[in-house]
Amino acid sequence: MESNYIYIILFGLVATFAEIIGGCLVIIKKNITKKFFEYLIALGAGFILALVFLELIPESINHFGTMAPVFILFGFALIHFFEHAVIGHLHFGEETHSEIMISKIASFGAVTGLFIHAFFDGLAISTAFLFNYQIGILLFLAIFLHKFPEGLTIATIMLSSQQPRKNAFIATASIGVATMLGVVVMFFISRVHENIIGIMFAISAGVATYVGASDLIPEINRSQNRISPIIVFAGMALYYITEIIIKQFLSIH
Repeated sequence: MESNYIYIILFGLVATFAEIIGGCLVIIKKNITKKFFEYLIALGAGFILALVFLELIPESINHFGTMAPVFILFGFALIHFFEHAVIGHLHFGEETHSEIMISKIASFGAVTGLFIHAFFDGLAISTAFLFNYQIGILLFLAIFLHKFPEGLTIATIMLSSQQPRKNAFIATASIGVATMLGVVVMFFISRVHENIIGIMFAISAGVATYVGASDLIPEINRSQNRISPIIVFAGMALYYITEIIIKQFLSIH
């Protein structure tokens, strides 16, 4: 088990650095086109939704039976509560244009919302790996695909509220740390009871459903770019191909 922790931490660090790199590209004024941003979100949305419906939910039901939907619904409701009831309405990528000016209070609210979002990302990664290594890799990839645009988003929000670049970097790094915090917290939670990993896995299925359907898909639906919705299907196909490759690789090893 302890050796598994090392691998999980490494995957968590990759997700964290993807977040930070996304933020740094905005901070140092590298041009990231809106289309590229949307395509990454669309790809991640398709991948994570395919993972949810083809792997996470069926596996949860197989493990818990009729109780699984209760845990899945709880996970969905939990992140909805934190993102919208506690923090307020938060669009994943609404302030991605530098000409849009927002208040500093709103920017800190966005940081808090994405901090909570990232914490659950890390929790989900850790839970999935502890439950099943193959599913862990797939969930990591699903989360990894939206980490880069998430970093772009939070850095742009901070700069659009006239925050100094240092604060934009601190905000981006903090959200990256939140991902690792979620990863590590699950290590301690998993020691509570032998069934806790399975329960947290089902809850993570609900969280992943929310991220894909409520955080990512609405961003695609608001876009005027007709290619982005098609990229969602490409994300679903990417999941299917990735799953086959991972199964083949694990069967060899």
